[in-house]
Amino acid sequence: RLTVWYVGSAFALVLCATGFLYWVLYTNLDREDDQFLADKVHILRALLRERPDDIKSIKREAEEEWAGRQVAQVFVRILDPQGRTVLETPGMQDLPPALFPEPVAADAEPGRAAEIETRAGRSFRVLAVRALFGASGEETRVLQLAFDRSYEEQLLAGYRTSMWLVLGVALVACALIGYQIARRGLQPVAEITAIARRIRSTTLSERIEAGRFPAELSTLAATFDDMLDRLEESFNRLSRFSADIAHELRTPVNNIRGEAEVALGKPRTPDEYREVLGSCLEEAVRLTGLIDSLLFLARAESPETQIARQAVDIGHELAAMRDFYEAAAAEAGVALQVHSAEVLHTDADRTLLQRAIANLIANAIAHTAPGGTITLGAGQDDPYIYIEVADSGSGIAAEHLPHVFDRFYRADPARTNASGRVGLGLAIVKSIAGLHGGSVSITSEVGKGTCVRIFLPSKPALELL
Repeated sequence: RLTVWYVGSAFALVLCATGFLYWVLYTNLDREDDQFLADKVHILRALLRERPDDIKSIKREAEEEWAGRQVAQVFVRILDPQGRTVLETPGMQDLPPALFPEPVAADAEPGRAAEIETRAGRSFRVLAVRALFGASGEETRVLQLAFDRSYEEQLLAGYRTSMWLVLGVALVACALIGYQIARRGLQPVAEITAIARRIRSTTLSERIEAGRFPAELSTLAATFDDMLDRLEESFNRLSRFSADIAHELRTPVNNIRGEAEVALGKPRTPDEYREVLGSCLEEAVRLTGLIDSLLFLARAESPETQIARQAVDIGHELAAMRDFYEAAAAEAGVALQVHSAEVLHTDADRTLLQRAIANLIANAIAHTAPGGTITLGAGQDDPYIYIEVADSGSGIAAEHLPHVFDRFYRADPARTNASGRVGLGLAIVKSIAGLHGGSVSITSEVGKGTCVRIFLPSKPALELL
């Protein structure tokens, strides 16, 4: 189709150009013929007015013009007031007076000639004018002039033949050139298509390299490469996610299986069976928590997920979370305090918000040594409010910070495995913030502690009334 468009547009330009040139030639020939006839009329009018009795001079003027032009001849006829022929050049007898238009007045310009065609197929441009006969101006004569256009018709026919030949050659040339242009123009697209066709889930590392393509396609190639980067990252994360799920599910299932096999290995006392069942229940609870977390993350990513928003007093929620975790913090030897100087409100799902804060507090307790401090706070950062949980714990190395919100990511795998944590806590916090139209951020320094902030859209106090 691109070739057809090229051929059509180019051929249309050639056709318009040749058609215009033909029209210019045709109109110029008509103009020259009319001007020649007008000049002839002026000469004959002057002779009839100044020397009306000199018929020989008038006849000589008319016949010399006829004899002197072998290519395009002019024929003249002079009629008296009664319509009788006074003078007529040879050949004029083939053009009866009735074929000529009405003559114009003696004092009028000849104007544009008319075009007639005889029964023999010859074409003429004709004029009919009145001319004063004698100086007195009392009598007039009618001049009829005819210009033979046979030669011009042959010239135009030859031009048309040449024009159709040129148009035919131009059409073939346009088709060939258009095909080559289209082929060369689409070659980069074909290369991009071939590269894209080769890409599979196992070859996502392949790139198009936008720099080697024309500017018109480099943006497309660069965009395609960016898409491949995102796909590769997504596939890698999905692969890691699948491997982590398999690993995390295998551990409690193997523990339950091992406990059951040991218990069935030989007869045991009721207390021993009770101990085995308790251990299995503990692993089942851990497995249920893992599955619940995964289901929550899956629902959070669904665009159809809706949350039950209500007015929430941030300071009140932080105080409630401190009271709830105060015993666990005291057991770990960590001080848990709240610093929130201003009254802040927002529209949020209270249960989800409590879960996000709880995850942050649990992480802080797990990574803060005895004698450390965990501070819960809130503040305004228009158009958001933020909730922060800061600790004075071990901190996180800078290379781990970009990944801590990924699922199953653990900066210290050995420590988190020992504590039974699977690395979903911060991922859930990020999902909850996203469901509220907010975001999360983290800052940390090894040996000094970590601060995580949840940003939520603020709600003016007047809206709570």
